[in-house]
Amino acid sequence: MSKFRIFVGISILIITPLGFLTKAYHGIGADWVNNSLGGVLYVVFWCLVVAFFKPQWKEKFIAIGVFTVTSLLEAAQLWHPPVLEWLRSFYLGKVLLGTTFALSDFPHYAAGALLGALWIKRLRIFTARPMGVDSNNANALKEKGEF
Repeated sequence: MSKFRIFVGISILIITPLGFLTKAYHGIGADWVNNSLGGVLYVVFWCLVVAFFKPQWKEKFIAIGVFTVTSLLEAAQLWHPPVLEWLRSFYLGKVLLGTTFALSDFPHYAAGALLGALWIKRLRIFTARPMGVDSNNANALKEKGEF
Protein backbone atom coordinates (compact mmCIF):
# COMPACT_ATOMS: atom_id res chain seq x y z
CA MET A 1 0.00 0.00 0.00
CA SER A 2 1.36 3.42 -0.94
CA LYS A 3 2.26 6.05 1.62
CA PHE A 4 -0.43 8.28 0.08
CA ARG A 5 -3.16 5.67 0.64
CA ILE A 6 -1.98 5.09 4.21
CA PHE A 7 -2.30 8.80 5.00
CA VAL A 8 -5.67 9.02 3.24
CA GLY A 9 -6.81 6.07 5.38
CA ILE A 10 -5.59 7.82 8.54
CA SER A 11 -7.44 10.96 7.42
CA ILE A 12 -10.63 8.94 6.99
CA LEU A 13 -10.19 7.52 10.49
CA ILE A 14 -9.89 11.07 11.83
CA ILE A 15 -12.74 12.71 9.91
CA THR A 16 -15.30 9.91 10.38
CA PRO A 17 -15.75 10.35 14.15
CA LEU A 18 -15.65 14.13 13.73
CA GLY A 19 -18.54 13.91 11.28
CA PHE A 20 -20.59 11.74 13.63
CA LEU A 21 -19.75 14.03 16.56
CA THR A 22 -21.31 16.97 14.70
CA LYS A 23 -24.63 15.11 14.90
CA ALA A 24 -24.26 14.66 18.67
CA TYR A 25 -23.13 18.22 19.47
CA HIS A 26 -25.61 20.22 21.59
CA GLY A 27 -23.69 23.37 22.53
CA ILE A 28 -23.55 26.89 21.12
CA GLY A 29 -24.38 26.95 17.40
CA ALA A 30 -25.60 23.34 17.54
CA ASP A 31 -27.93 23.77 14.55
CA TRP A 32 -25.05 25.00 12.35
CA VAL A 33 -22.64 22.33 13.63
CA ASN A 34 -25.22 19.50 13.27
CA ASN A 35 -26.29 20.44 9.77
CA SER A 36 -23.86 22.76 8.00
CA LEU A 37 -20.49 21.68 9.42
CA GLY A 38 -21.69 18.10 9.22
CA GLY A 39 -22.36 18.64 5.51
CA VAL A 40 -18.86 20.01 4.95
CA LEU A 41 -17.26 17.03 6.70
CA TYR A 42 -19.57 14.61 4.87
CA VAL A 43 -18.25 15.80 1.50
CA VAL A 44 -14.62 15.79 2.70
CA PHE A 45 -15.13 12.21 3.92
CA TRP A 46 -16.39 11.04 0.52
CA CYS A 47 -13.57 12.87 -1.29
CA LEU A 48 -11.08 10.98 0.89
CA VAL A 49 -12.86 7.66 0.30
CA VAL A 50 -12.71 8.15 -3.46
CA ALA A 51 -9.03 9.18 -3.25
CA PHE A 52 -8.30 6.03 -1.24
CA PHE A 53 -9.82 3.74 -3.87
CA LYS A 54 -8.80 5.79 -6.90
CA PRO A 55 -5.51 7.48 -5.90
CA GLN A 56 -4.63 8.15 -9.55
CA TRP A 57 -7.63 10.46 -10.02
CA LYS A 58 -6.97 14.19 -9.83
CA GLU A 59 -8.33 15.84 -6.71
CA LYS A 60 -10.35 18.43 -8.66
CA PHE A 61 -12.25 15.66 -10.49
CA ILE A 62 -12.81 13.81 -7.22
CA ALA A 63 -14.19 17.00 -5.64
CA ILE A 64 -16.44 17.78 -8.62
CA GLY A 65 -17.75 14.20 -8.70
CA VAL A 66 -18.43 14.07 -4.96
CA PHE A 67 -20.10 17.49 -5.04
CA THR A 68 -22.31 16.36 -7.93
CA VAL A 69 -23.37 13.11 -6.24
CA THR A 70 -23.94 14.87 -2.91
CA SER A 71 -26.05 17.51 -4.65
CA LEU A 72 -28.11 14.79 -6.34
CA LEU A 73 -28.62 13.11 -2.94
CA GLU A 74 -29.77 16.46 -1.55
CA ALA A 75 -32.26 16.83 -4.40
CA ALA A 76 -33.42 13.23 -3.78
CA GLN A 77 -34.61 14.38 -0.37
CA LEU A 78 -37.54 15.93 -2.22
CA TRP A 79 -38.51 12.41 -3.30
CA HIS A 80 -40.21 10.13 -0.75
CA PRO A 81 -40.77 6.65 -2.22
CA PRO A 82 -41.28 3.89 0.36
CA VAL A 83 -37.82 2.35 -0.11
CA LEU A 84 -36.07 5.66 0.58
CA GLU A 85 -38.32 6.38 3.55
CA TRP A 86 -37.51 2.93 4.92
CA LEU A 87 -33.75 3.54 4.51
CA ARG A 88 -34.08 6.97 6.13
CA SER A 89 -35.79 5.38 9.15
CA PHE A 90 -32.38 4.03 10.24
CA TYR A 91 -29.69 6.25 11.74
CA LEU A 92 -27.13 5.40 9.04
CA GLY A 93 -29.70 5.93 6.27
CA LYS A 94 -30.67 9.26 7.80
CA VAL A 95 -27.03 10.35 8.00
CA LEU A 96 -26.05 9.15 4.52
CA LEU A 97 -29.20 10.07 2.59
CA GLY A 98 -30.53 12.97 4.63
CA THR A 99 -34.16 13.63 5.41
CA THR A 100 -34.97 17.23 4.53
CA PHE A 101 -34.08 19.23 1.42
CA ALA A 102 -32.31 22.51 2.15
CA LEU A 103 -31.03 24.77 -0.60
CA SER A 104 -28.67 26.30 1.98
CA ASP A 105 -26.73 22.99 2.11
CA PHE A 106 -25.22 23.47 -1.36
CA PRO A 107 -22.63 26.12 -0.34
CA HIS A 108 -21.51 23.82 2.49
CA TYR A 109 -21.15 20.94 0.05
CA ALA A 110 -19.07 23.20 -2.20
CA ALA A 111 -16.90 24.17 0.78
CA GLY A 112 -16.48 20.50 1.65
CA ALA A 113 -15.48 19.68 -1.94
CA LEU A 114 -12.92 22.48 -1.93
CA LEU A 115 -11.58 21.42 1.46
CA GLY A 116 -11.49 17.79 0.33
CA ALA A 117 -9.53 18.68 -2.83
CA LEU A 118 -7.07 20.78 -0.81
CA TRP A 119 -6.69 17.99 1.78
CA ILE A 120 -5.94 15.43 -0.94
CA LYS A 121 -3.50 17.82 -2.65
CA ARG A 122 -1.64 18.40 0.64
CA LEU A 123 -1.48 14.65 1.24
CA ARG A 124 -0.03 14.16 -2.25
CA ILE A 125 2.65 16.79 -1.60
CA PHE A 126 3.40 15.46 1.89
CA THR A 127 3.67 11.83 0.82
CA ALA A 128 5.76 12.63 -2.27
CA ARG A 129 8.67 13.70 -0.05
CA PRO A 130 10.93 11.18 1.58
CA MET A 131 10.26 10.95 5.33
CA GLY A 132 12.35 13.37 7.39
CA VAL A 133 12.82 15.83 4.51
CA ASP A 134 11.31 19.26 5.10
CA SER A 135 10.47 21.64 2.25
CA ASN A 136 13.77 23.55 2.53
CA ASN A 137 15.83 20.37 2.36
CA ALA A 138 13.64 19.02 -0.44
CA ASN A 139 14.38 22.10 -2.56
CA ALA A 140 18.12 21.72 -1.94
CA LEU A 141 17.95 18.02 -2.82
CA LYS A 142 15.99 18.81 -6.01
CA GLU A 143 18.67 21.27 -7.09
CA LYS A 144 21.33 18.60 -6.56
CA GLY A 145 19.21 16.06 -8.41
CA GLU A 146 18.96 13.83 -5.34
CA PHE A 147 15.20 14.14 -4.92
